[in-house]
Amino acid sequence: MADANTKTHPEGNAEKDPQDWVTGDEPMTGAQASYLKTLCEETGEDFDETLTKAHASEMIDRLKEKSPRLGHDGGTGKGR
Repeated sequence: MADANTKTHPEGNAEKDPQDWVTGDEPMTGAQASYLKTLCEETGEDFDETLTKAHASEMIDRLKEKSPRLGHDGGTGKGR
């Protein structure tokens, strides 16, 4: 009944480490690429169009912390 568990508790399924994804070594999705390009522009990082799904996800998480728009700075853009 694993299906029932993921349907009633989807957040447990959503928190899988990107390195454990079955499709993590596939090319990143279009949505990931678009979001990552935006984050790279905001943070001055270079965009790498060859990233896998897993690596793109990890980079997105890292850049969200650095983004003046999304970081943990209360939305002020002034850092921590």
